[in-house]
Parts: sequence; C-alpha cells; structure tokens
Amino acid sequence: MSSTESSDVDSNVISNVDSNVISNVISNVINDSISNVITPERAAKLDAVLGQRQPTLTIVLENVHDPHNIGAVVRSCDATGVLNIHGVYSENQPFPTLGGKSSASARKWVDVELHTHIHACFTALRDRGFRIYTTHMSADAQSIYDLDLTQPTAIVFGNEHDGVSDEALAAADGNVLIPQRGIVQSLNISVACAVTLFEAMRQRTAAGMYTKRQLTDEDYDRYRKDWYLR
Repeated sequence: MSSTESSDVDSNVISNVDSNVISNVISNVINDSISNVITPERAAKLDAVLGQRQPTLTIVLENVHDPHNIGAVVRSCDATGVLNIHGVYSENQPFPTLGGKSSASARKWVDVELHTHIHACFTALRDRGFRIYTTHMSADAQSIYDLDLTQPTAIVFGNEHDGVSDEALAAADGNVLIPQRGIVQSLNISVACAVTLFEAMRQRTAAGMYTKRQLTDEDYDRYRKDWYLR
C-alpha cells in the first residue's frame, strides 16, 4: 500500500470516529490536567461558591475611577454572589487597577465586561433579559426596598462627582434610591452599592435562589474549569 493510500485510510478512519467520542477524550484530558493543579478541598470550595453565583444580578459602573471605591464594590459583589459586572468608560479608558490584596483577590472572581458607551452597555444587558435601574435622588425614584430584586436586574452607579449621566437616566427602565433619615442625603458609591446588593441577597435568599443553582449546566461547567485554573 502506498503512503497516499495509507493516508486516505487514516483519514477515513478518523472521519468515521464519533465526534462525541473525540470531545469526551479531550474533556477527560483537560479534567485530568486540572485535577493535578487543584486540591479536592479547594475544588469543593470553588464548586460551592460558583453554585451560588447569581448571573441575573449585576451592577454597572459608569465612569467610576477611584480604585478604592471600585475595590470595595467588587468585594461586595463577590460577597453577594454577583458573577460579573459592567464598566462603562468613555474614550476606551482602561478599568482602574485595584490596590490591596483583598480587592485584587475579589477581582479575580468577579468578571468585568467593559463598554465605551452607556447605550452599548444597556443593549447588551437588555439582550440578556435585564431590567436596568439608575441610582439618582429624584422625586420619581423608587425605594430599593420596593424593587423586586429577584428578577434579572442591573443597577447603575455613576461616578463619584457627577453621578449617573443624563443619557443613562433617560435610557433606564427606572430610577431607585436608598431611603435615608439624615441631613446629608448622600452615600459613598461603595456603601450605596453594598446596601443595594445585600438587599438583593436578602430577597434572593428568601426566594431560595442561593440554594438552587442559577447557572445553566453548560455555563457552570465552563466557569468551573476556568475557576479551577485561576
């Protein structure tokens, strides 16, 4: 048999192999490799945390630049099970570098999706079924405690000086605030975000959303392999 004929036979054999078999072999090799770089205890911890992640809860940071504020926000996101957040930074500005061990560690487990315009961000969120709420002190603002945060929800926080933009306000589905009883009706962005997220966690805990996995099987497996290698 010539080398050409041999090559043709090999090709035919390969083409007749079930693609699922090949996929399973590759998956097993990947899983074996992962098992060599992570302990069973760490794998169990990551599995437990990932199983409680809330893909239908997110926040949007619109031109927020203070790394200390962002670091605190990311820690709150991690603590309440937020899977990923969105950053809107005009003129292709980079996501700020976070300082401090705790902030950097939390950032490792909370993905950030960047956008250059608020409308692009809102379009991406609505394509995934989210309702979008800005945070702004106004007469028509709804209390965060009256909002159903068990639904797919994105909360927009503006920068430290100007708050959310007029464009964001006009394009959002609603506007919310945190009721306050003091003279100064203002909270630091990281505090406001924490209050909002922990209210969302309270509602979602009552609804059993942390005991029943929210990620699809496909997404869970994909994130699981990724997390094991982080």
